[in-house]
Amino acid sequence: MPTAVLTDRERTAVQAYLRLLRTVRAAFDLEPGPPGTHRPPVVPPSVLAEAEEALEQAGLTGNEETFFRLLQNWCPKPGP
Repeated sequence: MPTAVLTDRERTAVQAYLRLLRTVRAAFDLEPGPPGTHRPPVVPPSVLAEAEEALEQAGLTGNEETFFRLLQNWCPKPGP
């Protein structure tokens, strides 16, 4: 299993992204309101801003391929 040695800034970016991902998933998992009402999921702006700032600080803004490769190597999917 490959491992990646991340810089502190890269690790911060990955952790911020994972927090953002958990927040979005939690927003989608909320119980819906009364029938016929549909509220879009709400993601706190601070969580999104944290992820954006961390990506920028790590030099990964606009370089999604590198970022997701780091993410995959640092946090691989569980095997069968």
